[in-house]
Amino acid sequence: MTEHRFTLWRQDDNGIKARVADYPNLQAAEQARKHYEALGHKQLYWVEDNRRADTI
Repeated sequence: MTEHRFTLWRQDDNGIKARVADYPNLQAAEQARKHYEALGHKQLYWVEDNRRADTI
């Protein structure tokens, strides 16, 4: 099973945040982010790493 480590998010003009999709690697997530930004909508897109930080 593939772990989806990276999530593409968007925020619309009203400040509403929504998950767009999950990706197994940063390259795929960034490619999707660039695709959505190129569509010309005024939403903000960003990628987050889903890994939890290790605790001591």
